[in-house]
Amino acid sequence: MTASSSPPVVVVAGPVRPGDAPQLCDRVRSAQESVPGTGTTVICDVSGVTSTDLVTVDALARMGLAARRGGGRIRLRDPSPELALLLTLAGLAEALGCSGGQPVRDPEQREPPLAEVEEAVETGDPAV
Repeated sequence: MTASSSPPVVVVAGPVRPGDAPQLCDRVRSAQESVPGTGTTVICDVSGVTSTDLVTVDALARMGLAARRGGGRIRLRDPSPELALLLTLAGLAEALGCSGGQPVRDPEQREPPLAEVEEAVETGDPAV
């Protein structure tokens, strides 16, 4: 792979188990080393990931940390909507370059905070 070619790709498929994180981090580091220079972005194709749980989120976060320690970063390709949502809820979607996350709720759908609720007083109401 030459410096002018597309970024290296690491494919993550199947269920991600707790013991998989170190091997996945090694694959990210190897992909970074295959491209000369620093600041390499590694594309992590997660379209084949079948588990949407915190073990998967933990492994992806560790892969992102391994890439940052190597002077680069990872970007997730084709996460499932469930995985993208879980990464968004965990606050990791932006850090992992996950663009598929949907907001939990639109701002206009939220209720106003209780501090902003005002009660009107009718002039004819007796004091309590």
